[in-house]
Amino acid sequence: MDRRNFITKGTLGTLSALIGADIVYANTLPSGYRLLAQQDPDPFKLFNKDTGMSVLNTKPWNIEATAHLLDDKVTPNKYMFIRNNGLVPENIDVQNWKLTFDGESVQQQKSYALQELKSNFKQYTYQLTLECGGNGRSEFNPPAKGNQWTVGAVSCAEWTGVRLRDVLQDVGIKADAVYIGYHATDRHLSLNPEKEPISRGVPITKALQEETLLAFQMNGKDIPLVHGYPLRLIAGGWPASASGKWINRISVRNKVHDGAKMTGTSYRVPCEPVAPGEKVADGDMCIIESMPVKSLITFPKTGAIIKKGDTLPIRGHAWAGELSVSKMEYSLDFGASWTACTVEAPRNRLAWQHFSAKISDFPKKGYYEIWARATDSAGLGQPMLLPGWNPKGYLNNACHRIAVKVV
Repeated sequence: MDRRNFITKGTLGTLSALIGADIVYANTLPSGYRLLAQQDPDPFKLFNKDTGMSVLNTKPWNIEATAHLLDDKVTPNKYMFIRNNGLVPENIDVQNWKLTFDGESVQQQKSYALQELKSNFKQYTYQLTLECGGNGRSEFNPPAKGNQWTVGAVSCAEWTGVRLRDVLQDVGIKADAVYIGYHATDRHLSLNPEKEPISRGVPITKALQEETLLAFQMNGKDIPLVHGYPLRLIAGGWPASASGKWINRISVRNKVHDGAKMTGTSYRVPCEPVAPGEKVADGDMCIIESMPVKSLITFPKTGAIIKKGDTLPIRGHAWAGELSVSKMEYSLDFGASWTACTVEAPRNRLAWQHFSAKISDFPKKGYYEIWARATDSAGLGQPMLLPGWNPKGYLNNACHRIAVKVV
């Protein structure tokens, strides 16, 4: 039977808190019985999310925000998307939590208690952009399999932890190290303990970047369980799948990591452009690294109505993976012409940037679409419509658009 179906003394308190009342006669519960309150959990209460979030999947949990919910400069937990591949760990023992380093390219296997990481290494705080590689998948045609994300699988929270590179230096890595791969305590959907739901990683050059963290706080507090408590890898600017949750082991590899969802078509795109719907051999797929330039209008909400002659303020965020955003523009005429926005410098490297503009040149009453377009520091701008199709529906960075009516 599924372990989640068992009621134990250790979980009664959690269930009572979720239900909002004591479980009367809990001592008489039959072995293996699953409470009705467990069968249809409220994800908004369970994960402290805003009820405006959209639930795409429950096994595993995958939840996204709508654009206007992401208006904060630093994303609060209640609006942060959830992307899970397996089942959230249960009964975490923080006092005995250890992070072990192993693999072909470590001098020797070494483990650290959570408190050792916090006490023995300098702590850093960065705002870091995390975006699911499949964000925007719902727009691809022909449709791609997977969660049909719209635009809300992105966030920029403030993460606190220790630099992975400082810990790797303490561990001692060999000259042949080329990749790291993470391992975690989440469970495979099959409940087979021999299977990992996901075990991805990054090249050693990314692992050694200043902003790559072993994080234990999000927005100044312990990381929420669903987002990786008590320890999470954060590799900003790359697909969020590279930022493993609940990590308890990191393997330093002398080859590209080959863990779960690192091979085949997972988080890969065709190395060369292909026609929509075309099958692509695994060997012709390349691993996604830095995410493409993208932007999001967070104010006003699409469907806004204003009076003729009024000025409409707009604002939002833009990001560009490993690069920065050098220019931000909006269009009222479906991309025929563009007007510059004000764009702020990032708080730190790999943080998203905030843009704003005031629009007062609506020529007449009627329906308009406001399109947003970011250009990165290498001069590459967002495509107005869908970029090249790929089998898994990754990397849709088409211009975000909102509808406005002038009356």
